[in-house]
Amino acid sequence: MCALTLLRVSTSGHKPNSRNLRAPSKATTERDEAAYLSKVTGHYPKFIPFLTRKLGVQFRGRILELGAGAAWFSAELSKLPKVVEVIATDFSPRAESEQSPKVFKTLRAHEAKITRRPLSPHRLDFPDNHFDFVVCAGVLHDSLNLLHLLREIRRILKPGGQLIAVREPVQPAVAWRPRTAKRPEPEMKRALYSRADYADTFERAGLSLEMHRVSLATGLKYYFDKMVNGLTHARYAFVAAKRAKR
Repeated sequence: MCALTLLRVSTSGHKPNSRNLRAPSKATTERDEAAYLSKVTGHYPKFIPFLTRKLGVQFRGRILELGAGAAWFSAELSKLPKVVEVIATDFSPRAESEQSPKVFKTLRAHEAKITRRPLSPHRLDFPDNHFDFVVCAGVLHDSLNLLHLLREIRRILKPGGQLIAVREPVQPAVAWRPRTAKRPEPEMKRALYSRADYADTFERAGLSLEMHRVSLATGLKYYFDKMVNGLTHARYAFVAAKRAKR
């Protein structure tokens, strides 16, 4: 296996400058942490019911999370009764991983099921046919070689195993931005791939792909998001299954 880097070492998308290098104030750090924990409790937990109830994903067995960061996804999965083990990994040390104890406590994770470990940026260091599921949130688009990463994921999935990816940026059909739009937040991801790009790459990797529109809103906003999703913005969940070799 050639040593191809799977993910960029840094996923921030910003070049360092004097402003970036200044140590944040205590007040700024506390605000950022409070904002993140607010998402952890109010927004991110909605993904699991969406995946299980609306898309029919049946999480079970042994699960690997790639690029886990603070590991909110692993925390939510650990609470599902048919999940027996969750391995939360990162390709490089990140500050978010230091937040995982607070995230686990906040979300009441079943911590006995979760193992945190670093992962090589060149290869997924797990045996063939090892996991029932591989999951990730906002990770695939940062791959320097998406096809290689997907083939590695396919290798470690059991026959019939699934890759579940959420929060991946996808190019919308219309490149629209209102004149009054504010500068994008640092955590916002640039859409590098279209739906067709993803479909082609998954096919070449031996993974059958279903792309489902995602709306976690309620009320009128739900219907509005559903109407414009894919046009002015594109939010999808990827559900991919390991195909048998031809």
